[in-house]
Amino acid sequence: MTMPPTGKPAGRTPGRRPAGLHRDRAPVRHPSGPAPGANPARAAAMLLLQAVLDRRQGLEDALDALPAREPRDRASGHRIAAAVLRRLGTLDAILEPYLKREPPSEVREALRIGVAELLLLGTPPHAAVSAAVDLVPKPFAGLVNAVLRRIAQAGESALEGIDADRIDTPAWLWTAWHGAYGAEGARAIATALRQPAPLDLSLMPGSPVPEGAILLPNGSARLPAGTRFSDLPGQEGFWAQDVAATLPARLLAVRPGERVADLCAAPGGKTAQLIVAGAQVTAVEKDARRCERLRENLARLGLTAEVVLADAAGWRPPAPLDAVLLDAPCTATGTIRRHPDVARLKRPTDLANLVPIQARLLAAGAAMLRPGGRLVYAVCSLQPEEGEGHLRTAAECGLLPDPIREEEMPWLEEAITAGGNLRTRPDYWGEQGGMDGFFAARFIKA
Repeated sequence: MTMPPTGKPAGRTPGRRPAGLHRDRAPVRHPSGPAPGANPARAAAMLLLQAVLDRRQGLEDALDALPAREPRDRASGHRIAAAVLRRLGTLDAILEPYLKREPPSEVREALRIGVAELLLLGTPPHAAVSAAVDLVPKPFAGLVNAVLRRIAQAGESALEGIDADRIDTPAWLWTAWHGAYGAEGARAIATALRQPAPLDLSLMPGSPVPEGAILLPNGSARLPAGTRFSDLPGQEGFWAQDVAATLPARLLAVRPGERVADLCAAPGGKTAQLIVAGAQVTAVEKDARRCERLRENLARLGLTAEVVLADAAGWRPPAPLDAVLLDAPCTATGTIRRHPDVARLKRPTDLANLVPIQARLLAAGAAMLRPGGRLVYAVCSLQPEEGEGHLRTAAECGLLPDPIREEEMPWLEEAITAGGNLRTRPDYWGEQGGMDGFFAARFIKA
């Protein structure tokens, strides 16, 4: 039966609440955060979850702001927090029968961490339960211990009857994806987004494929999910870039010596692609911190570009350009596999606010081109408003469609739309680990 595209996300109907596993009195409020002496990796996971879910801070920003911890504990905490964010609906559905009222933040996160470790991450039950108990103040230790022991006894049967595709997907995204991709497509996307992303690398010319990586049809090297870029040797020979993120620069098809602008360029993967192809690149980025990261990445690779700290909507080159690549700021819903906080932080209001910004950037990019110049517009979003919705805007800016041909990417024909645009989805290449969701369209200036 097809699940309805609207309404409250459907999960398992909660069973009767087991006796003795909740308190009738209102919970005592304690300062948020892990209890002293908690396992450092789980404590890091709790702080990350509170930053994302309580303070609406991005997961990577929260990781950067963590108090000093060993790299191993930071990485483990990030892994646990990401697993919780991917499966938040499922974890809360499992916990619901055991909680009479909403517990304090630190107790809720400790329970989520405990269930994720028990049912998703393969942590031995004793270790998962005891570590979660150590996270909370003593008045709540009995509650956490009792709830998690019951769930540990149930084991994988606790997951039965839960429609994970739907309940782990925010309702507004589920509805939007039903409208854009149909019931089957929405479910395929949701299933793919529950899986952690592999690490894809773009290689410098002549650089060897890193040990343990497989070479993908587009030339990217793929390492298993959980591989940390910082642990890899030879980082002057590659950069991290999802396979789908390599395609917009590839479609621009720059030629040696062409003058090209990469707008909204940080962290620099597409800039590096354009430089390696022989273009004279101006990389424009308005965020000072991201701009510095862009400079650092290019320096590590030994590549040179003109880097401009400016808002691309107002910047203009000294002379008309041959080509422009615009990877516009967006809701980033196509990247939820690797950035699971996106599903918890983005709202329909973000979409409404970003669409006009994208339109202004598209108009600015068109104004930078010489007649006959090329522009590729791209977003790492699954929302049609941010992709297909801008085709009319492009026409109003004097941009003519330059359809993508199947022979340009014979290994990804399913991503080329009837109108000659690119639309990748997380479920594409599923047996190989999937890819980010991207939209890209190519134009020629009249």
